[in-house]
Amino acid sequence: MRVSFKTRPQHTAWGPMRDFWVEADQIDLYSSGWTFDHFYPIFSDPTGPCFEGWTMLSYMAAVTERIRLGVLVTGNTHRHPAVLANMAATVDVASGGRLELGLGAGWSEEEHAAYGIDLPPWGERFDRLTEACEVIDLLLTGERVDFDGAHYKLRDAMCNPKPIQRPRPPIIIGGKGRTRTLRIAARWADEWNFPGGEAAELTELIEVLYSHCAEIGRDPADISISVKAETDVGPGPFAELVAEYRAAGADHIIAHFGAPLHPADLGVFAEALT
Repeated sequence: MRVSFKTRPQHTAWGPMRDFWVEADQIDLYSSGWTFDHFYPIFSDPTGPCFEGWTMLSYMAAVTERIRLGVLVTGNTHRHPAVLANMAATVDVASGGRLELGLGAGWSEEEHAAYGIDLPPWGERFDRLTEACEVIDLLLTGERVDFDGAHYKLRDAMCNPKPIQRPRPPIIIGGKGRTRTLRIAARWADEWNFPGGEAAELTELIEVLYSHCAEIGRDPADISISVKAETDVGPGPFAELVAEYRAAGADHIIAHFGAPLHPADLGVFAEALT
């Protein structure tokens, strides 16, 4: 089973977060590091510090050598997908081909209202995400792109240089929505991320994902199943939780560490899982 880690870049200083990622890069168990795409701290005091995810990721690419890197997940409403495609190509090149491209529909009403960013109704958000996946795929793999969608339109568009990974960095779709999220994952995801919950729910949603794959004729074996799991339960209970998720169908665990970040915790949890 693949094991990775995630740090929310909120309520922390830069130094501890940097040191955490650098330490993880030295521990073979951890295959990738993840951050989030929010401008305010979430599920906590929104007035606290919060670093921007994609610029943080580009820095972490420079101070690490081995681990893969990603944003779990990028809010599609935050940026035009053509802009995001260029960002993704740049980070993939800068990291030597280590980017994993997490995508989601976007959801934080507070951030969107504060910054004047349009947050459409849920249905339209998923329509936009569907188009965005195609736009990003076309730009990262093609030379000149025309796209005439309901929400995004490209004319003779280019994205150069191309990413190092071929045909493009893997796409990770995160979320639990049975009708829209999992259908988008069936079409576009190289990995689907279950953002946490009971192992029985994971098993149930995997079945839904596979049914969507059957509808479009895609082999579900092509889609990895990851789970974000909280480490605040402690190393022993966390290892038990990982075992439950593995039995339920997960092949990738993303251990979420909250602030304050202590690099030594990475080794403690790695020992609990080995």
